[in-house]
Amino acid sequence: MTAAGDQPPAQGPSREPRRSTAAFASVLDQAASSLTNIAVLVIAARVSTAHGFATFSMVYLTFTVLLGLNMAYVGQAVVLIRGGTATTGAACRSAIVFTALGATAVGVLLTAVGAGSAALTGGWAGPGGAFLALGLVLPLVLVQDGLRYAFSTLRRPGLALAADSLRLVCVVPALLLQPRHTSPGLLVAVWGLSAVPALLLGLFLLWPHVRGTRADLLPYVRRGHLGQRFVVEFAVGNASSQLAVLGLGLFAAPLAVGALRGATTLFGPLNVLFNSVNAFGPPLLGRLGGRRATARAAAGLGAVLCAVGLAWGLVLYALPDGMGRQLLGATWQSASALLPASGAQYAVMGLGTCALVTLRVLSPRATLSVQVVFSLLSVVLMLAGYALTGSALGAAWGLAAGSALKAVAAWTRVARLRVEEQPAAAPVPAVPTG
Repeated sequence: MTAAGDQPPAQGPSREPRRSTAAFASVLDQAASSLTNIAVLVIAARVSTAHGFATFSMVYLTFTVLLGLNMAYVGQAVVLIRGGTATTGAACRSAIVFTALGATAVGVLLTAVGAGSAALTGGWAGPGGAFLALGLVLPLVLVQDGLRYAFSTLRRPGLALAADSLRLVCVVPALLLQPRHTSPGLLVAVWGLSAVPALLLGLFLLWPHVRGTRADLLPYVRRGHLGQRFVVEFAVGNASSQLAVLGLGLFAAPLAVGALRGATTLFGPLNVLFNSVNAFGPPLLGRLGGRRATARAAAGLGAVLCAVGLAWGLVLYALPDGMGRQLLGATWQSASALLPASGAQYAVMGLGTCALVTLRVLSPRATLSVQVVFSLLSVVLMLAGYALTGSALGAAWGLAAGSALKAVAAWTRVARLRVEEQPAAAPVPAVPTG
C-alpha cells in the first residue's frame, strides 16, 4: 500500500490540455479576473455616494494589497512546483489550506479593528463597518482567488477559467441589485458573499486532484521559503509605483499625473497578457525541461509580447480624436501625446516580463535583486525625465527607459545562469538557505 500522501488522485483527468489551449485559457481567465475588478469598482461607484465610494475604494485597496501579498507568498511559490500528480496535488492542498488559515487570521484582526472603529465613531455605515465586513468575507475571496494558482500548478487553467467566469457572473448582478446610496459595509459584504458559488465550484473541481494527499504547512513558516523573497519583490514593486505617483504629485502639475494615468489605462489589455504570463508561465515553461529550451521559448514569447505592445501603441496613436475623447474624455488630449513613450514602455515590458518569468523557473532567487534595483531606478528616471523636460512626456520616456534597463538586466541574468540544470522537481515550495 502507498502512504496517504503518495496516493495519486483517483479521478483526475488522464490527459493534460495542449499548450496552446492552456495558454488561451490562461489569458481568458486573467481577462475574466481583470473584468471582475473593473466591474466591481464601476458598479460600486454608481450605487454609492461620493463619500461611500471613497470608503469602499479604501477597503478594496486594502483587499488588493492582501491579495498581492498572498499571490507573492503562496501563489508564485506553488506554481514553481514540478513533479507527479501526488507532488503537485499535495502542494496545491497545502497552498489552499495555508491561504484559508492566513486569511482567517487576518480577517479576525480586520473585524476587530472595524468593530472598534465603528464603536468609537458611533456608526457602522463608515469605514469601521466596511473593514468589519472585509474581515468577515476575506477567507472566501482570498481562497477563491488562490484556486487560480492551484489550477495553474496542475496545468488546468481551464478549470480556473470556469470558476473565475462564475465569479464574474455572480458579482455583477449582486452589486447591480443594490439600491442607490448603499452603505460601503453592505457593498463589501455583498461583493464577498457573491464569491461563494465560484469558491464551491473551484473546490469541487480541485478535489479530484488533491484527494488522498496531505497538507504540509511547515514549509510556509520555515526560513528560506521562496515566498519570502517574492513578497519583498511585490512590496518593492508596489512601493515604487506608489512613490512614482507621489513624486509626480509633488513635482508635477495635476495635468501631468492625469495624462500619465490616462495613457497607462489605455494599455490595460496588455496588463492582462502580462499577468497571464506571470500566473501561468512558470508551470508551462517548466514542462520544457532544459535551461536552453526554457530560455528559447521565453525569448520567443517575449518577442511576441513586444510586437503586440508596439502594435497596440500604433493602434491607439491612430485613433481619431473623437473616439479618444469618448474613451478618456478631456484627458485624451494630454494622454495621447504620451502614447509613443507608453507604447515603447509596454513593448520592453513584454520582454522584461518573460525574462523575469524565465529566472523564476530556472533560478528563483535571481529575481529579487533585479526587481529591487530596477523598480527603484524606474522611479528615479521618471522624475529625472520630468525634471529635464518639464513635461509628462519626459516622465513617460523615463519610465520607458527604466523598463528597458530592467529587461536588459533580466535577460543578462538569464544568459549568465550556470550551465547546471536546476532540480527537476521539488516536493515543497521552499528552498533551504545556506
